[in-house]
Amino acid sequence: MNYNKIGGGVIIAAVVIVLLAFIAFDSYFTVSAGTSAIKLRFGKVVGSYEEGLHLKIPFVDRIEKFSIRIKKDIVSTEAFSKDLQTVKVGLAINHRIQPDTVISIYRNLGIDYVNTVLAPMAEEWIKAIVAKYSAESLISNRVEVAKELDSVLKEKMGQKQVIVSDIAIVDFDFSSQFLKAVEEKQIAEQEAKRATNLVEKVKKEAEQQVLKAKAEAESLKLQRQAVTPDLIKLRQVEAQLKAIEKWNGVMPHYMAGDMPFIMAK
Repeated sequence: MNYNKIGGGVIIAAVVIVLLAFIAFDSYFTVSAGTSAIKLRFGKVVGSYEEGLHLKIPFVDRIEKFSIRIKKDIVSTEAFSKDLQTVKVGLAINHRIQPDTVISIYRNLGIDYVNTVLAPMAEEWIKAIVAKYSAESLISNRVEVAKELDSVLKEKMGQKQVIVSDIAIVDFDFSSQFLKAVEEKQIAEQEAKRATNLVEKVKKEAEQQVLKAKAEAESLKLQRQAVTPDLIKLRQVEAQLKAIEKWNGVMPHYMAGDMPFIMAK
């Protein structure tokens, strides 16, 4: 018995079995939930596939997979405001693609469309929109800037079949020199406001004193005008009546030496 031939046959059989197993395993592919795939045959797109088990030709077909779930990417860039202040902006972009657009996106944008299309477009529009505002107005109009970026990116990326669901500004920083200048200006405005309020308070108090003095003068004037001879007589009669009401009926008397006498009219 030729053991060399037997050993060589066993090796060949083992290689064939391994090759057949590899071919069997390479004859199908799976697409998981939240994923879409395209099949390439010698570089040509031959179809798109959704979740499940699918067949392919071993060593010939190649599979590229796309996530169709919402993805979040951060785009960071520097821009210049209308008054040429440097602004660092970080933008969080939530986006996704539809299963029926994966072939078109692969052909036109590529698998890495975030870095080749989405990020450059976001940077471009961040710079364009920030340049419309002064640095100080950017601080107070952050919400409006975010809304404008959201609207533009939804429209522009929608034209490329990428759905931008929403965006959010996660970073909005200015130079330390500018922030210091803004803080100093706010302090100066607060001091000026306090000074203005103090002046207004003093002015109102002075006006109240003038009004009070005018009222008192008017009151005295009216009182003087109201004092007539008849009023004086009336006041005298009223005083006499009050004195009579208080009299106890005893005539007043005085002592002159040892003899008392009564005063009478």
